[in-house]
Amino acid sequence: MATSVVTGSGNLHFGLSFSTGKCHRQISWVSPVTLKRFMRTDLSRGCGVSSFLQVEEHNSYISLFGNKSSLVRNVTQSCLEDNSATKYFDFIIIGSGVAGLRYALEVSRHGSVAVITKAEPHESNTNYAQGGVSAVLCPLDSVENHMRDTIVAGAYLCDEETVKIVCSEGPDRVRELIAMGASFDQGDDGNLHLAKEGGHSHNRIVHAADMTGREIERALLKAVDDDPQIFMFEHHFAIDLLTTEDGSETHCHGVDTLNTETQQVVRFVSKVTLLASGGAGHIYPMTTNPPVSTGDGIAMAHRANAVISNMEFVQFHPTALADEGLPIKPKKTRENAFLITEAVRGDGGILYNQAMERFMPHYDDRAELAPRDVVARSIDDQLKLRKEKYVLLDISHKPRDEILSHFPNIAAECLKYGLDITCAPVPVVPAAHYMCGGVRAGLNGETNIKGLYVAGEVACTGLHGANRLASNSLLEALVFAQRAVQPSIDHLAQSKIDLGISKTWSRPSLPLLLESDLLEDIVGMTRETRKQLQSIMWEFVGIVRSTSRLKTAEWRIGQLEAKWEDYLFRRGWEPSMVGLEACELRNLICCAKLVLSSALARQESRGLHFTVDFPHLEESKRQPTVIFPCSPMKVTWSSQQVHRHLHC
Repeated sequence: MATSVVTGSGNLHFGLSFSTGKCHRQISWVSPVTLKRFMRTDLSRGCGVSSFLQVEEHNSYISLFGNKSSLVRNVTQSCLEDNSATKYFDFIIIGSGVAGLRYALEVSRHGSVAVITKAEPHESNTNYAQGGVSAVLCPLDSVENHMRDTIVAGAYLCDEETVKIVCSEGPDRVRELIAMGASFDQGDDGNLHLAKEGGHSHNRIVHAADMTGREIERALLKAVDDDPQIFMFEHHFAIDLLTTEDGSETHCHGVDTLNTETQQVVRFVSKVTLLASGGAGHIYPMTTNPPVSTGDGIAMAHRANAVISNMEFVQFHPTALADEGLPIKPKKTRENAFLITEAVRGDGGILYNQAMERFMPHYDDRAELAPRDVVARSIDDQLKLRKEKYVLLDISHKPRDEILSHFPNIAAECLKYGLDITCAPVPVVPAAHYMCGGVRAGLNGETNIKGLYVAGEVACTGLHGANRLASNSLLEALVFAQRAVQPSIDHLAQSKIDLGISKTWSRPSLPLLLESDLLEDIVGMTRETRKQLQSIMWEFVGIVRSTSRLKTAEWRIGQLEAKWEDYLFRRGWEPSMVGLEACELRNLICCAKLVLSSALARQESRGLHFTVDFPHLEESKRQPTVIFPCSPMKVTWSSQQVHRHLHC
C-alpha cells in the first residue's frame, strides 16, 4: 500500500485528474472553512422520491410497493431468497449498530432500505456499550461545559464546529430514543439518573444500569422489525464497495457481500450507501470489541479511494477484566475482553496495584477520573514497573445494594468466576477499545465519494480529536445518523439506478475448485497469520510507542502480508476469490497499515498517540493526520478491490 500521509496548518483539498491512463492526485492546502464547504454536498432538494424496491431476476425487474410482509414475501421464492441475484434498493446500510438502525428508521420514509449485517442484527459494538450516552440534560450543566470536556479530552485536536453540533443536538437525539421505547435509569425524583465518568465535569451520562447499549439496540431493532420498508440481511459479510470514476469524482453504487450461511455472493445496488460498520478492534489480540469488528468498513472505503483520517488514535480502555486475576479461570480464551465500564470509576471506584497501593494520584490530579488515555498509560506504566499482568479496581467500599443496582451485568459476570465485586477488587488490564480515526466525514456524514455516507465508529467526524471522551461514541453515532438523512434524501431525489449497472463489475468468486484439504490448509495459515499480526500490533503499536518500534512493525507486517499472499496464490487462490476469514484478514492488514502510516507521520505525543521519541505535545503539529490513496508502487491484495471494472 502506498499512501500519502499529510499534516499541516490547513486541511487537504483532494481531487483526481486522469491522463494517459494513470491516476494523478492533486493536493493543495486550503482553509478549514473551505474544506467544510467542499465536504458538504450541495444538492437541490426535490420531491418525487422513489419508494420502491427493484429486484433483478432472470433479466426482468419487479417493483415492490409497501408491505414487506405480504408483497415482498410473495416473491422471495425467486428473488430475495435467490442470493445470487442482484438486489436493488434506494438505501443500503452496512452495519446494524445504533448509527445504522437510527438512520434506517429515518430514510425508510423515503424509500426501500436494506440493512446488511455481518452476523446477527444485535451483534455490534452498540450491544456491548455499558456506560451510556452523554448529553446535557441537567439545568446545572451546559453545552459549553460538554464542549470543553470533549475538547480537553481530545487533546485540542477536535473540530470545534463538529463538537458544538454534537453537544447541541445530542439531548434531542436522546429524547427521541426515549420516545421510541428505550428505557433508561431514573432517580428517586423520577427524572433521568445522570452518571459521571472520567473526563466529564458534570453528571450527564444517561444509562440503563451497565447495559445501556443493549437497551438502545433492543428498542431500535424492535422499531426496525416493525417497519415494512426495512429489510434485514443477516450473515452477509460486506466484501467491497461498488464504485465508478467520473472525471475527478468517485461514485458509490452499493456493495458486494458474501452470504456466510449459504456461501453465495450477493450484490446490492443502491442510490445511497451508509457505511456504519464499526471499528477495527481485532487488529489487537486483547480488545473489548465483538468478533465482527475487523475493520471491514474502513478497509473497503480506503480501497474505494475514500479519505482516511486520524488512524493513529486507537483508544485502549483502561479497565477490561483480566482473566488471569480471577479466582476461577475461564475454561477457554474469550473472543473479546469483558469490559468494566468507565462508570465504575465515575461512581467512586479506585485503582490499586497488586500491593494495594493507590497509584492514579501520582500520575494525574484527576486521579481515577482522568481521561482514558491518561489512565491507560498509567496502568501500563505500573504493569511494566512492577512486572505484573493486571491492576485492581475496587468499588467494594460502596453500599452493596448500590453496586448491584448500578452494575448488575459486571457483578454477574465476575461471580461466574468466583469474584464478588461487592467485597473484593476486580482485576483489570487495558484493552483495545475504540478507533477515533476512520473514514473522513463532513458535517452531514458525507465523504469524498458521491453517494457514500458514514456514521459511527467507522467515521472520523472530528468530534473525538486525539482521544474520545467517555460515552461520546453513542452520542456521535446518533447525531450523525440523523444529520446524514437529509443529504441522503437529496442525493436520492436526483439519482437514478441504471438497471444494467450491475454488469459494470466482475463478480467475486468462491474457491469452489480448490480441494477441501487445501482449503483447510489456507484457513489454518490465515488464522496463524492473524495471530501474528495481532501480536505485532500489541507489542510494537500499543499504548506507548517509538519510531524504531513502529518501523519494525511496518517491516514485519509487510513481510507477514507478503508471505501470506504468496502462500494463498501458490495454492490456487485468486485475487477475485472470497472467503470470510481470508477477507477479514485482508481488512485487518489494511487497517493495521493505516494505523502505522498515521503513527509514523505524527511526530509528537498527543492524546492516545504517545511516543517516547517525541514525548511532548507540539502546538505546531495540532492538525489531523490525513491519508489519501495514490497510485501504489506495489499493489497487495489488501489494497485493491476484489472485483474488476468491466465497463468504464
